[in-house]
Amino acid sequence: MSIIRDIKSRQILDSRGVPTIEVDIITNNGILGRASVPSGASTGSYEAIELRDGDKKEYLGKGVLKCISYINDIISEELIGISIFDQNLIDKRLNIIDGTKNKSRIGANTTLGISIAVAKAAAKYLKIPLYKYLGGINANTLPIPMVNIINGGSHSSTPISFQEFMIIPINFEKFSFAIRACSEIFQCLKKILIKKKLSTSVGDEGGFSPNLSNIKEILELILFAIEYAGYEPGVHIMLGLDCASSEFYNKKKRIYDYRKFEENGEQLNSIEQIDFLINLIKKYPIMSIEDGLSEDDWEGWKIITGKIGNYIQLVGDDLFVTNISKLKKGIYKNVANSILIKPNQIGTLSETIDVINYAKKYMYNTIISHRSGETEDSFISDLSVAFNTGQIKTGSLSRTDRMVKYNQLLRIEEELGINANY
Repeated sequence: MSIIRDIKSRQILDSRGVPTIEVDIITNNGILGRASVPSGASTGSYEAIELRDGDKKEYLGKGVLKCISYINDIISEELIGISIFDQNLIDKRLNIIDGTKNKSRIGANTTLGISIAVAKAAAKYLKIPLYKYLGGINANTLPIPMVNIINGGSHSSTPISFQEFMIIPINFEKFSFAIRACSEIFQCLKKILIKKKLSTSVGDEGGFSPNLSNIKEILELILFAIEYAGYEPGVHIMLGLDCASSEFYNKKKRIYDYRKFEENGEQLNSIEQIDFLINLIKKYPIMSIEDGLSEDDWEGWKIITGKIGNYIQLVGDDLFVTNISKLKKGIYKNVANSILIKPNQIGTLSETIDVINYAKKYMYNTIISHRSGETEDSFISDLSVAFNTGQIKTGSLSRTDRMVKYNQLLRIEEELGINANY
């Protein structure tokens, strides 16, 4: 038996230099499980609440000392003495302590740090890899990386509305081969940007943020980089978009107002936005579109799913916010065909796993995802392999906070050996 003896938490800094939570679970036999919590900049309105101090004199109000206090003074008393293998019990108790639907009392960032640290301690006690502890003997599929190489929207200073432009390696035998191709394309894109006298500074998620004039110009540049690196678009490498359209959707007027980010941007109604996206996939080898429509435009989602959902991956992020109730609504209304999985949108590991399993039951693709404010914690890499989700979003091929996730996947592939699937 290994039970919780102590819980310690501290305020650390994430990849943007903003405070976040780190939690240590310490057992009676000296096992330490440690987890740190990411944070999003572009957040869905229906996500579980991320608790912040609000004291403008410290970290401009972004401190998490309230969360630390909750953990050290209230939650620890409720969890000390519980077995680290009682993950569901611990997560349920966290929800009871909070007592709200969206974790607005103690914060999803508070609960998630504890929840993941417990799982890490359990895997450590058993001396097995975290992905194997979570997923069992069938945890053996390395995910296809959806690599963000140009940042836009709220994640960079690029005057482009869409938030992420991704390359997606297909037809590779191994994860290590696929990530090598993406790295080569990323480096070739850097050379091209330098030659064009464009900025090679990177955004929050490690992708370049050059001052380009429109979405099509960016897509053309990426295709050039793919070919420059020796790969064929549509054969070796596909493209993916995260439109993050809720960021520029005017709910009152029900229009997509590109002027929020683009000086000469258009204003499109829902049908025009759908037509714009369809025209893009006709011209470019795009296989995945995330949040192509707003979290509040359910009718638009239904229309676009009916038109292209049979052959394009339509990913709900802000639409579903890793919430099983939202996902059930989407399945009932037949909108989207894929869901982004972000544990901090819901706040516990158990609830995250429930959403993954429910999505798989109804044949929705599951994509494990990072956040724009990340830490050196590589938990999501193990999570993606544990449940054979098949795809992962964890940023670009730069910045240590992103690379630790890719490097962990390389280690897992090596460890699985001939049993590794890709």
